[in-house]
Amino acid sequence: MGTSILDALNVRVEGSGEKYLVLAHGFGTDQSAWQRVLPYFTRHYSVILYDLVCAGSVNPDHFDYRRYTTLDAYVDDLLNILDALRVPRCAYVGHSISAMIGMLASIRRPELFSKLPHRRLP
Repeated sequence: MGTSILDALNVRVEGSGEKYLVLAHGFGTDQSAWQRVLPYFTRHYSVILYDLVCAGSVNPDHFDYRRYTTLDAYVDDLLNILDALRVPRCAYVGHSISAMIGMLASIRRPELFSKLPHRRLP
């Protein structure tokens, strides 16, 4: 495709803190899901936001049905973003399916993740 992962998935880094925080949205939304809480984190963190390839804001040409039939491709996307940004370690907050993406990524690369807060819904 020729487009970098950062451009393809609308990656943004907000804030200027020394520590990194990734906010990842769930299916059926995009990174705008974090807009109301984002200002509370940008004072202390460099916050990384991105869109899952299935988000409406991503060019559908980037979606490959065969590749994205498992969560492995979504994990690859997350790890490729962190590598492209040269993130040495981060806290990760995933909403819905992105919580599982974060957990799987931390199994693959445990040294990359400092915290993965999650909450079980009642």
